[in-house]
Amino acid sequence: MEHILRPIYQERASDSNTLGAILMEKVDELSPTTDNIDSILLILVAEAERPVFTKHYTYGEKNAAMHIVTEKQLRKWLLLGTNKKLINWLVDGRVLFDRNEYVYKLRQEMRNNPRYGRNIKMGIEFAKLLRRYQESKVSFDQLDYLDSNVQMLETLNHLARLSIIEEGVYPELKVWEQVRLYNVDVYQLYERFVIGSGSLQQKLQAVFETTATLIRSKVEESSRHIVSVMTKQEKWSIQELHEQEELKDYSVNLEVFIEYLIDKGYIDIERVSTKSEDVYHRYYKV
Repeated sequence: MEHILRPIYQERASDSNTLGAILMEKVDELSPTTDNIDSILLILVAEAERPVFTKHYTYGEKNAAMHIVTEKQLRKWLLLGTNKKLINWLVDGRVLFDRNEYVYKLRQEMRNNPRYGRNIKMGIEFAKLLRRYQESKVSFDQLDYLDSNVQMLETLNHLARLSIIEEGVYPELKVWEQVRLYNVDVYQLYERFVIGSGSLQQKLQAVFETTATLIRSKVEESSRHIVSVMTKQEKWSIQELHEQEELKDYSVNLEVFIEYLIDKGYIDIERVSTKSEDVYHRYYKV
């Protein structure tokens, strides 16, 4: 469908704001990488009013999507690893236009510096892992084994992604194929839980203990980003932490992460008096 899209990307290429254009085409009938769309046209721009702008096209029986993405948004996705399909497009897509070798240099950077953003990626993934693990444990304690099972599967998926990020690699759509290469222990844990013998209750009991051990083994590396940010001032209120630009992407999982790090001795609590007797403001410091 490139000849149909050519006028669209050529028009964009004439704009000095455009950095590159990449074409990703659907190969299989079911193609989550392209959102089941026949062709993806990714346009990278230096800046724009909207960080992401999407438009759909149709031609005969075929369809296409154009995504215009700013460099700032692209860098954020690469830093956080939150847009897996975009990474696929950047790595595997066909370059149609490349101003001053921008796309070429970006690919070289991704290849030569795969650990880019590793610490913040680990922190965010670890925080998600903690929440799902605790939710699974609560459901289990309430004898709600089916919900606990779903939450444990999500826990293991976050553990898998964390193990891949730990190696300085971008997690892909087929995450368990990657885990098989990079962390056999996590892969075998997942395998035993999914296809192992025993009742659901027994399998959950077994996986909780092993998962808790793996979580503890990863806390030091996973907390490096948040701890480094918190060293920038003496103490923090929880509101200040939520508003800190570098911590915003922890989102709803920030507080569960903070509480875990307090429990493990990485963060201390400082009590500050209020006007009410026996009631204190709670501040956090490394």
